Amino acid sequence: MNARPTPLRVLSRSDLADVPIGPAEVIRAVEEAYLALAAGDSDNPRKLSVAHPDGWSVAYAMLGRDGHRRVVAMKTSYKFDPHHDRSTKRYYTTITLYDDATGMPVAMMDCARVGALRTPAVSALLVRETARPGARSVLLIGTGTQGRNALPHLLAANPQLERLMLYGTHPEGLDAVNRELLHHHPRAELEIVDDPVAAARTADVILATAGPGTKVAIEAEDLQPGATVVLVGYGLAPSTLTAADRVIATSAEQMSLTGTDMAGPDGRLRRVDAELPQILSRRAVGRLGEDERIFVYNSGLVLTDIAVAHALATRAIEQGRGTEVPLWD
Repeated sequence: MNARPTPLRVLSRSDLADVPIGPAEVIRAVEEAYLALAAGDSDNPRKLSVAHPDGWSVAYAMLGRDGHRRVVAMKTSYKFDPHHDRSTKRYYTTITLYDDATGMPVAMMDCARVGALRTPAVSALLVRETARPGARSVLLIGTGTQGRNALPHLLAANPQLERLMLYGTHPEGLDAVNRELLHHHPRAELEIVDDPVAAARTADVILATAGPGTKVAIEAEDLQPGATVVLVGYGLAPSTLTAADRVIATSAEQMSLTGTDMAGPDGRLRRVDAELPQILSRRAVGRLGEDERIFVYNSGLVLTDIAVAHALATRAIEQGRGTEVPLWD
């Protein structure tokens, strides 16, 4: 038994909402996590899941060890969505961090902001490693949480992108994307497009972050030579994968689990040519030729959640945020 009680710091969504952290720092933390995994210093086992047989709910549990930060963490998520209606949907996700150097708990925290920052940072790295030389234009599809955070992170890693196009159907979402962009890049100009297919034909990079209700489905024939398409949510048709010259993923295993809706006419999912951790560690390459059309699948690894969560928790605790709970008294 411990000689003294070990409190647990609980950090709520509001505790974390305005903790300062910039896109470049998030990208650096995520890249460090991938490099540690590629070097064999970290562990990222396959996630566990359970689902209601009628599709009412789904839950995941993910365990990881970040050897770079010496942190062990467990992430859980639960989605209740019986009617596929925003008014009744419930989604909860948490992560609990432990210091693997001292054996002490760091924090248990809401994971909403972690995911909102981690995913666009991963997309930014994927584009950095796969965009053709001379790439200048990007089309962003979707104005939800991921869409709103996409461009600041993308530009932090790819400052050469200068034509920024956005397609969305919600005016408040379009405004939110523009506000977030200008917060980080006051001189940036955002071009709102009405025809996503026409815009796709001129884009070097396409980021598909729309929700499942989108009617947009960019086809392979809509892509120019050398284009990179990144699937985060929805907005791309399966042909962009099946007809791609090269396929990159954060994790081939995760893509095989969660990317089944992108299978070809034969019901099979195209194999992955290279994974991001190996590309970042220079054991593989993202692009082989300038005219290759590259399909990129961005799925989450808990190690990237750990990296961003640890950065946010460290700052929040330094600022005295959160509530200490004597859970193990």
